[in-house]
Amino acid sequence: MKSPFDLKFVFVVGKGGVGKTAVSGALALAAAAEGKRVLVAMCNAKDRLSYMLETGPIGPHIQRLMPRIEAVNMEPGAALEEYGLLVLRMRALYKVVFENRFVSAFLRGTPGIDAWAMLGKAQYHAREKDPDGRDRYDIVIVDAPATGHGLDLLRVPRVILDVAPPGLLRREAERANELFQDPERSGVLLVTLPEEMPSTETVELHAALRDELQLPVCGLVINQVLPQLFNDAEHDELKRLVQQLPTGSGLQPLAAISHARAEREQLQRACVQRLRAELPVHQVQLPLILLEDLRRGEMDEISRLLAAGFAPLRQGSA
Repeated sequence: MKSPFDLKFVFVVGKGGVGKTAVSGALALAAAAEGKRVLVAMCNAKDRLSYMLETGPIGPHIQRLMPRIEAVNMEPGAALEEYGLLVLRMRALYKVVFENRFVSAFLRGTPGIDAWAMLGKAQYHAREKDPDGRDRYDIVIVDAPATGHGLDLLRVPRVILDVAPPGLLRREAERANELFQDPERSGVLLVTLPEEMPSTETVELHAALRDELQLPVCGLVINQVLPQLFNDAEHDELKRLVQQLPTGSGLQPLAAISHARAEREQLQRACVQRLRAELPVHQVQLPLILLEDLRRGEMDEISRLLAAGFAPLRQGSA
């Protein structure tokens, strides 16, 4: 298994609210700190990344956020036109092909064409070259939609291969599918929380990636992990203490709060143990940051933790 830092194309996928955008941005910061040229591609999402990185808003066309990091918030219509122009090279040819009424009708009837517009554009940039022949980007990071929509996005190349006749669209889908299934170049980075529902959804997502789509998984980030204050024995003692303290005792509120914390830690340990047992992938834990919003300082710290967490893969010892 290769580290996401050593891949050309990385999907960041997980249940909504687990911190995919923060992980995508931190991964970009860590890669840029190594000197890599990075593109972060969001999929028609609410732009929270620019707030976290303290940059200007991210729109539907690629823009520079900071040295070595560029970003785009892909909208299906704009992405399809831009992707078509990139592939066909000439606006006149684009108009002949994509604005032809028969082609337009076919595209509108093709399942997943909006998703392909975004995915096709993103994978094109992973292969894009500068005029001097150098790769334009060393790594393209796709901040994918939440799990169900994220899986649908990843299914799109296969859907197109099933329905599209031989031609440009099918060739592009074949190239994308080949890229996504190559563990030397691409990987899916799973993000979850140490909670029951996100953990279950992550196990199911991993099974779908492995069995249905045969896409390589390059790691799992367990986000918002509480530091351990109580072990299992102390949890049991706190539970007994809460039950035994007389009503009105001044210690009761403190005991109740401590027991609630121990309960959450115990659930967290169970989820982490399950993820370790059921997902044979490299796992990195990120701590819970007790702030309402993440800003650039916190993102820099998360980027350092990600780089350190994936270091064993890069040393060949994981």
